[in-house]
Amino acid sequence: MRQEINNALEVLKNGGVILYPTDTVWGLGCDATNEEAVAKVNALKGRSADKSLIILLDNENKLQSYVTEIPEVAYELIEYAENPMTIIFSGAKNLAKNVINTDGTIGIRIVKHDFCEQLLQRFRKPIVSTSANISGEPTPKFFDEISDEVKEAVDYIVDLDQENRTVKKPSTIIKLGPSGQFEFIRK
Repeated sequence: MRQEINNALEVLKNGGVILYPTDTVWGLGCDATNEEAVAKVNALKGRSADKSLIILLDNENKLQSYVTEIPEVAYELIEYAENPMTIIFSGAKNLAKNVINTDGTIGIRIVKHDFCEQLLQRFRKPIVSTSANISGEPTPKFFDEISDEVKEAVDYIVDLDQENRTVKKPSTIIKLGPSGQFEFIRK
């Protein structure tokens, strides 16, 4: 795994796009602070640049670096979530402009996955995570369902978990208001 982390790190540092396993579905990832890298992900997916993306962090203590105000309930939601959960926060900061929604919000998931956690710890920046498909096509359930078009367009494919047939689903998404009220966007 160490070599795969080193390989992925090199690509991320150089503004490239990786195809990698996550705690949910296989993802397309890049440096969430690099506007050109984010543009590559949007182009690869054929996705409108005004649609925001999810970013991954390895630790909730890093939230304050990327969000202006964190309602206290966010920490409880993260702590007690049994399944992967993305929280949409207001007041995104220190991220590429094209990763932030037009209303200033950002979806963040604190990832619980060995490879992702170690990669994020070493990279020391958030990583974009979006499903490994062309916009409008079904989300691949596992590596073999990812189209050749996507595989050929990325700069690096992480060589881990490719034979895993466990069907994973995308994360639950919760939109969190500044005063702590929340609503489910995707269950």
